[in-house]
Amino acid sequence: MEAPAYPAVHRDGVLCVRRPDTEWLSTGWNGGRRQAECAYNISVPEHWSRTDLETYTTERLEQAGFNDADRERPVLLTGVDIADARGAQYGSVTVYATAGISNPAALPMDPDEGQSGSDSSDDALTRPGTGTVNLIVGTTRALAPGALANLIAVAAEAKAATLLAETGFPGTTTDAIVVGHDPSGESVPFSGTGTEVGATTRACVREAVRASLQAHYADRTEQVPASVGEATHGVSTSEQATVFRPRDATTNAGDV
Repeated sequence: MEAPAYPAVHRDGVLCVRRPDTEWLSTGWNGGRRQAECAYNISVPEHWSRTDLETYTTERLEQAGFNDADRERPVLLTGVDIADARGAQYGSVTVYATAGISNPAALPMDPDEGQSGSDSSDDALTRPGTGTVNLIVGTTRALAPGALANLIAVAAEAKAATLLAETGFPGTTTDAIVVGHDPSGESVPFSGTGTEVGATTRACVREAVRASLQAHYADRTEQVPASVGEATHGVSTSEQATVFRPRDATTNAGDV
């Protein structure tokens, strides 16, 4: 197979995705835009409780031999074994995924019914488990600022569609995404699902997430939970928002 444009290597629980002069946009704990050669996905141990994340991630990167990691690098954290990471490539896009569903986040379309046994406490959002779906997406195209941001939405939509098909849940309580592009590549103004970048991202996310799920649960006694109530941790959104019509400035019709 052809070498990916964003090659990756993992050791000691750390996945390193590398491409020089990449601009990254991350939804992770140290999120935002970053100019760095590498993006990382770090597997944390069960019952992990560290809160000094900058210090912790630096320690883990050094222990794994990634001593060239600069401070601007985007980093994701996961309860999934990095050995279960899988990559997929197509066209200008490469995607890496780690996927586990011990902490599902359900969104019932009838909030009054919800899912029994759901844990909606704030602590449920941070407790470590064998869950989290993390994505690192890279394209060789040069994306406009809005297109780079939109690629997160495209990847999240593809992740949710894949997880719904495979597990019945659209995500977990701790999912995160990093997207990257090559500022010196072919300029692309948009990244929607109808574009080359958007369509290939969707395909790569689907294949990488599906393959990582299969790897994660292949030799485990634990299986994908059938409901939030059966999960180790998880939440079901039972709140119901109030719907209203914005006021029409011409006719003064509307609710507020």
